[in-house]
Amino acid sequence: MEERLPGQETRPLRPRYDGGEPGYPLLALSRHRMELDGEGVTTLVAGAGCPLACAYCINKTVLCQAPTLVSAAELYEKTRIDDLYFQASGGGLCFGGGESLLHLDFYEALRPLCPGWRFTAETCLNVPPETVARAAAIFDAFIIDVKTLDPAIYRAYTGREQGPLLENLRFLSEQFNPARLHLRVPLIPDYNDEADQTKTEAALREMGFIHIERFPYVVRGE
Repeated sequence: MEERLPGQETRPLRPRYDGGEPGYPLLALSRHRMELDGEGVTTLVAGAGCPLACAYCINKTVLCQAPTLVSAAELYEKTRIDDLYFQASGGGLCFGGGESLLHLDFYEALRPLCPGWRFTAETCLNVPPETVARAAAIFDAFIIDVKTLDPAIYRAYTGREQGPLLENLRFLSEQFNPARLHLRVPLIPDYNDEADQTKTEAALREMGFIHIERFPYVVRGE
């Protein structure tokens, strides 16, 4: 039986706001991000919840910080100040955290409030396949944190098996516009090496992915 750490989630979360509408566990907003989270000017929306327990988690607050639950209307009010920038640049909202795909009920409520905004999901894809199929109808683009396709390295670094990641990669490679998929393959100190990066990149290109970013992961101090 797979062990799951406190705060880890694998199934979609369904927090409810007053009146029963979907809520979003908001951790932080970061405005005026240029070409960092997809096309145009974006606001990064960080939410709580993650299925992984990465050794060098870049945002450990997703497992321990109490989020603020907001409704779709409230998040729209917090972000609509940049509507002109979003519309002019082809940008919009990028959802990260945390695992963005845990909050699909919320995005379905938010999407009609934001015409012309680009919705991007930062995701590890280690979620059920039905979640990704549903997300593909909501989001315009995905930024995918692949990490590695070596199963032993992936398990050692994340604490989980990579089966769902592989299944969801295959689905997106077949069903989603490859130009709107950006995959990240980091060089992770003490876990993988450049040879593993090269092997992972080659496997991803064989699957049909075209936008693959290799970079050294910077380990931040505690």
